[in-house]
Amino acid sequence: MHNLLNENKRPRISLLSLWSLVLLFLIMLLPNLCFAGVGESIAEWLNAKGLNPQLVVFLVAMVPIVELRGAVPIGNNLFNLPIWQTLILSIIGNMLPILLVLLLLKKMINLLGDIPIFRSFFEWLFKRTKSKSGLIARFEFWGLVIFVGIPLPMTGAWTGSVAAVLLAMPYWRALLGIFLGVLIAAAIVISLSLLRWWGVLIAAIALLLILIQQVLTAIRKPRQT
Repeated sequence: MHNLLNENKRPRISLLSLWSLVLLFLIMLLPNLCFAGVGESIAEWLNAKGLNPQLVVFLVAMVPIVELRGAVPIGNNLFNLPIWQTLILSIIGNMLPILLVLLLLKKMINLLGDIPIFRSFFEWLFKRTKSKSGLIARFEFWGLVIFVGIPLPMTGAWTGSVAAVLLAMPYWRALLGIFLGVLIAAAIVISLSLLRWWGVLIAAIALLLILIQQVLTAIRKPRQT
């Protein structure tokens, strides 16, 4: 199964990587547009059904793509819950389905993979995950931590868990990596939410340092080769 993901070559600076960094900044600048927008619609619908805010935050954190990155702004801004309560509910809600995904996905593939409709779904899922998880394939455990921790679209605990299964990463090692990534994502999202423009400034400085490092690496590489 791990052969579905090929090892990537060492990354070099390119127009695509520059645009990726710009995209990272825009998303860190306005995280609510990417995650809380969808999550807020779900939260309002659940709240209208009579669910209390704590349960709504917990359930939203379980939703793929939205995950903790959408649940934290909902608890913090929409429902004005205490920060500690929002974080605990979001982290537990984000991690709970991952316990089952890591445990059961491979068994589901073996059980349902011969059925055409499920085979097509798994092929689509593998292709989509492969295109997003080069970082995990290259750096394994710490790549998984970073992949889950950076709040970008199509990353996070759900996609990270699928990639970990495809790479045949041991269950507890994958679970620990995803948990650390979720904690990092929680710290980033809550910091940007609380610090507001100071958080944006910190994100911009971090992005600038990454960009400078990649440019310097790209300049030195051709000279060495």
